[in-house]
Amino acid sequence: MSTPPLKQVILAAYFPGVNNTTVWSDPRSKSQIEFSSFVHLAKTAERGKLDFFFLAEGLRLREQGGKIHDLDTVGRPDTLTVLAALAGVTTHLGLAGTLNATYHEPYEMARQLATLDHLSNGRAAWNVVTSSDAFTGENFRSGGFLDYADRYVRAGEFIETARQLWDSWAADEIVADKESGTFVRHGLPGSFAHHGAQFDISGQFNVPRSPQVHPVILQAGDSDGGRELAAQTADAIFSRHSILGPARKFYADAKGRLAKYGREWDDMKILPGVSFVLGDTPQDAAEQAHLVRRQQVSPQTAILLLEQVWNRDLSNYDAEGPLPDIDPDVSTTSIIQGRARMYPDPLKTAREWRELAEAKKLSIRELIMETSGRLTFVGTPGQVAESMNEFVQTDGSDGFVLAPHLTPTGLDGFVDTVVPLLQERGVLRTEYETTTLRGHLGLPAAGAPRARKVATA
Repeated sequence: MSTPPLKQVILAAYFPGVNNTTVWSDPRSKSQIEFSSFVHLAKTAERGKLDFFFLAEGLRLREQGGKIHDLDTVGRPDTLTVLAALAGVTTHLGLAGTLNATYHEPYEMARQLATLDHLSNGRAAWNVVTSSDAFTGENFRSGGFLDYADRYVRAGEFIETARQLWDSWAADEIVADKESGTFVRHGLPGSFAHHGAQFDISGQFNVPRSPQVHPVILQAGDSDGGRELAAQTADAIFSRHSILGPARKFYADAKGRLAKYGREWDDMKILPGVSFVLGDTPQDAAEQAHLVRRQQVSPQTAILLLEQVWNRDLSNYDAEGPLPDIDPDVSTTSIIQGRARMYPDPLKTAREWRELAEAKKLSIRELIMETSGRLTFVGTPGQVAESMNEFVQTDGSDGFVLAPHLTPTGLDGFVDTVVPLLQERGVLRTEYETTTLRGHLGLPAAGAPRARKVATA
């Protein structure tokens, strides 16, 4: 029996901007606004032959206790503007942006993404997210917002409508003329009409058919509705499952839904977001990881994260001391504005955390370090390369979205040391062999063929 070919490891670079894994106190940490930071990460990713650059979006500064969250004080630049600029300083790297289907409109979004696909010669991708909170909605519709249950309904119809718009412009034709030889006859615009519950639009799309026809679609929802939407519409899922056991279950569940929509197993890729710390020895890596976690969870951050569960002002508590002896306040609305509630049952979470803190003699800060996140891959470059490869080959994922803890140099060491080892194993390209992001990811072509043979003129 022949051995099945090794799966290629898909890798993306997540820009470590506004999130609670970024270490701002490190002297190597630079601006997340200056263009040079975006350029550095993108060029590093392209040097490592990674598949795409990934940039998040925030449509409103988050608040906690009525104050701007500390991580948001640096601001949030516009995603598409940054990606369009990066198209001019990269040649093969895909360019993916998180864009909200709740507060954008299909015509606007479709033309912006088609334009980016043209500017980048076929490297555009859209990570579709949704929102149901009135807090963000105040920036758009005088406080109007969608019911929670309607988020995926709108998102599904949004993607369907955008694809209708992209398909409405006719494909180019290769014409063989007896006198002038072969030439390309550019496709002409066509009309579109979409009449649905969420969108009722018609007209003519004003951006010609782009190299990918449909930019790559990523989706990040993990609920049952999110998984179903992804199986129906997404080319890849940006997953939160970075522990191998649960990741394998998610992988099988998500891909097991594809057949009902007439899709093949490999038509959708699973890409968990992961972190990493490298060291010269396993002990060195473990020590570095502990230092990174302490930097990520400062005393102030520990209290702020604890407040998100307790729903109380805990600023008078010592982060190096024990947990509060009072229970979370579940009688009022959340003190968090603009970010998802991670713990749906605060009282249960508080009980579990008290048991853990008592058993391990943990302070507030130590508890938050243990419960608020984990560094996924920690070890020498050889250990990390082996663990990543095993994760992919055993169907935990199709690859990873790498989230460094430093802006913008956090990916440098990975590209210099881990990438060559993955290339030696034959699971990562040594040179780009395709020009579009769909080609990099091994995804089927979208829409009608861009160019087709027609009868002799």
